[in-house]
Amino acid sequence: MPKYDKADVERRMAGAVESLKSDLSGLRTGRANTALLDPVVVEVYGAMMPLNQVATVSAPEPRMLSVQVWDRANVIAVEKGIAHANLGLNPIIDGQTLRLPLPDLTQERRKELAKLAGKYAEGAKIAIRNVRRDANEALKEDEKKKDISEDERKRLEEEVQKMTDKFVAEVDAAAAAKEKEILTQ
Repeated sequence: MPKYDKADVERRMAGAVESLKSDLSGLRTGRANTALLDPVVVEVYGAMMPLNQVATVSAPEPRMLSVQVWDRANVIAVEKGIAHANLGLNPIIDGQTLRLPLPDLTQERRKELAKLAGKYAEGAKIAIRNVRRDANEALKEDEKKKDISEDERKRLEEEVQKMTDKFVAEVDAAAAAKEKEILTQ
């Protein structure tokens, strides 16, 4: 039974790209983005819950987020959750709605965020290369077991390299787009 599985390799590489895109969406740019509040957890009903399970988050203006809390009793808990997330946001309570004005980003902070985006991208590339390494090891093992020939192994290694190049290019494109977005707001 061959160990190499092309579909699994592709799925794992695509997963690294998706993870990167998720990480990048949480990076704050000058524009309001509801994904900014994705990591916020709130203590309600005696349990820690993600913010999106107790409120609706929207971006009514380019520099403002709005959090509509479903249960009036949870407004203070949501405010505390946002404060504890260390996002640099100061909620303004207006009934069951919290308004979160986004302060301007300094040039220094923009550079830090761009560097962080690059760090996330490098982590994704490392994950992709690790998948490539695992695939190549599986191919060598298949060749040892005589499941595939040496020529077949070489052909499949080239295929794995092409997949790697494709996903690394996606990572580079996503990171470049995010860095541009951060630096030009």
